[in-house]
Amino acid sequence: MKKRLEILYVLLIQIAIAYYLFVQAPLYNKDRWLWAILGFVFTLFTLSIFLILTKRKALGWILLIVIILSSIAGILFLSLLVWAVFFSKG
Repeated sequence: MKKRLEILYVLLIQIAIAYYLFVQAPLYNKDRWLWAILGFVFTLFTLSIFLILTKRKALGWILLIVIILSSIAGILFLSLLVWAVFFSKG
């Protein structure tokens, strides 16, 4: 039950970002369908790129930097976890 709720939250966030991009893209002479599909698939990354390409550059760059740093932290954590599992004595 808890897993289904988490999936529902992620899906709702994806739909909300895709809808936002679908509505906002024509205001900046961008293709609404392209940005909506990219927003649904790549979610926060697409939103940050859209913000950078429009007039909200600071927010877009902040979001992109947070995404990159959290991705690096996640990769480092998984690397340490794999190292601990495979190279531990015992």
